[in-house]
Amino acid sequence: MFQVSEVARRLDLNSQTLYFYERIGLIPPPQRSQAGYRLFSEQDVERLAFIVRAKSLGLSLDEIKDILALKDGKSLTCQAVYERISRKAQAIQEHIKQLQALHDELAPLLEQCSTNLENPDRTHQCIVLEPK
Repeated sequence: MFQVSEVARRLDLNSQTLYFYERIGLIPPPQRSQAGYRLFSEQDVERLAFIVRAKSLGLSLDEIKDILALKDGKSLTCQAVYERISRKAQAIQEHIKQLQALHDELAPLLEQCSTNLENPDRTHQCIVLEPK
């Protein structure tokens, strides 16, 4: 059995994160020592490691909770994982498109600023962010 500090150190997590995961139901309440300290089993640590890995892949806590519910119900099929990862990959691709569009809007502003830096006019305010 492991105490919070040991689990946090082992998984490179803040101890408050463990309390939070317990509070939102990502992990079941751990056993307690006679003194009231939380004690995590190896199975608890493996579940937490799964959560850490899923978060590193960009999954939200709600998405992880959904996957863990399937896993707990012994119905985490490859099809179920495929569907969830596919949705996540599509969402990431859409986000990339949005970021690219934003980048494309900023590029001409940078160019205008660069030109203004070459010929500074200290008597005028920069207006590149003003609405056209």
